[in-house]
Amino acid sequence: MMISPNSGVKFIVPAGAKGPLSNSPLVNYALRGLERCWLPAERRWSHVYHLDRPASPNESLPHSDVFYTLNVLLGMSRVAKLPADIDLPEIFYRNAIRLTALPVRKYAFGMALWAAAELRLPVPEPVRRELKAVFSDQSRWQAFRAQDLGMLLTGVIAQAREGEKEWLCFADPLYRFLKERFHGDSGLFFDAPSGFRRRFASFATQTYLSIACYQYGEFTGDASALVMADTCVRDLIALQGPQGEWPWFFDAMSGRILDFYEIYSVHQYGMAPALLEWAERFGRRGARDALVRGFNWVLGHNQLGRTMLVPELSLTIRSQVRKGELTTKAPRVLRAIKNVWLENGGELIDSQDVGVRLECRSYELGWILWSFGRRTDLQDLSHHVAFEQSACPAGSEPRSNGSALG
Repeated sequence: MMISPNSGVKFIVPAGAKGPLSNSPLVNYALRGLERCWLPAERRWSHVYHLDRPASPNESLPHSDVFYTLNVLLGMSRVAKLPADIDLPEIFYRNAIRLTALPVRKYAFGMALWAAAELRLPVPEPVRRELKAVFSDQSRWQAFRAQDLGMLLTGVIAQAREGEKEWLCFADPLYRFLKERFHGDSGLFFDAPSGFRRRFASFATQTYLSIACYQYGEFTGDASALVMADTCVRDLIALQGPQGEWPWFFDAMSGRILDFYEIYSVHQYGMAPALLEWAERFGRRGARDALVRGFNWVLGHNQLGRTMLVPELSLTIRSQVRKGELTTKAPRVLRAIKNVWLENGGELIDSQDVGVRLECRSYELGWILWSFGRRTDLQDLSHHVAFEQSACPAGSEPRSNGSALG
């Protein structure tokens, strides 16, 4: 890494930082997929598109739809050319204002801050009031999970970077809370500030808190934040599976994998690349190779030997999951507890016992837009032939033979 706590920050401008002049096939693939997830009456993208329910694929859960929509808008902030009928300010305001009326977690407010900054749009006043109430009462922070804290800190820094200095006074306290209560000696991040659940941390835990530390460290010049983020990325790369799989569940106390499954496509093609883009910028060795290996998992370099794309719909398959655990998380929870108790490490299982979850969520496509919207240096991925296939017209059915759903 090119920084140390006792030296100035060494910052490397990433490849493609100014953005391409046109969309890559990968970005257009995600945009086509998002057309299928669009709920025109509600003016938002859906909670889930069920790939095995062609008659009524879109399922709406308003509190989830709204958060996912803000995530998609964040991704669209990096896209060179958007469809002409997408009114970013209108969609943002309509959905951000709903945060105060729906049972959303605080990370949704963080996403609103982040997306507003990237889109250079004002934050609705009711959302501002709610956020400032949360930030000003640190007793409420005890209920934060990692995703809450990570997105809130990232949102605050994103706003400050765009000149909205009113948020900057909250950055240092949020970062201190992260450093004191969420960072473990293992190098990985905890999922909560206290309690039994704290040490059971997901890949998302590591992603959101590491991105927040990179954002905070780069903006403030605090090298300790950059060191924490870099250490976490280093450890994640060391734990990446043999075919690029990003494990799902960790013991943050010991730094061990508790369970590889589910292996989520969005981690492989979206969230890991978002994190590893930062790691590349600060010179983390192996970050680019880890990104490429993880992405290739989606293209079929995985233990099932199958693509996780649905080209005829321009969508993706959500995950590879243990058979028998599609409808319940109980075995996964018990397995994690057992592995902590017995000090076992999670391992990949026989492929005969692995299936796929046939759904796609709109935020997953949003992460493709964010992670690849401005990159011009990964054309083996962004211009892969899998994304250049012609999409079927909207409403057409998947092919019965040779379909990616088979």
